[in-house]
Amino acid sequence: MMFDRLKPRSRQLRWLAEVAIFAAVFLGIQAWQQRDIPSGKAPQTGGYLANGQAFCLNDWREHHPGQAVALHFWADWCPICKSEEGNVTAVAKDWPVITVAMQSGTAEQVAAHLKKEGLAWSTLVDNHGRISADYGLKGVPAFVVIDRNGIIRSVSTGYTSEIGMRARLWWADHF
Repeated sequence: MMFDRLKPRSRQLRWLAEVAIFAAVFLGIQAWQQRDIPSGKAPQTGGYLANGQAFCLNDWREHHPGQAVALHFWADWCPICKSEEGNVTAVAKDWPVITVAMQSGTAEQVAAHLKKEGLAWSTLVDNHGRISADYGLKGVPAFVVIDRNGIIRSVSTGYTSEIGMRARLWWADHF
């Protein structure tokens, strides 16, 4: 009889231990992926958008004074990036977001991909991964939030939900 009462508690403890191990592994992987990400002032980012227009991060930020902005790094070959497209599109309606196409081809190829997918994103072309390397990113997707003072406030790698993107931007905008 006493054995029957301990069994459910034993299962709960085992479940908690498994959750703790999963969380530790997940956080360890996140820390490893973000080990080279700079902190402090955001790197001066520049280049050309998929539409051929020149882009400079500082100039773009000046068009959004006193507001947090985001860089969303993605690739056309990335299935997780594909699943995030709706999140990025929704957030970009309310917040300044520049997407960065990492190693996804030339400006013409990126523009064709955006058109094919129906994405009306302002997209910086990072064909050789130089911009991604400046941010210490080794993979995509990644969501970088820069506050009104040009300081990197948040970097998330891997899938980020719409609410997660909005929360990071809101936090950087208010604190």
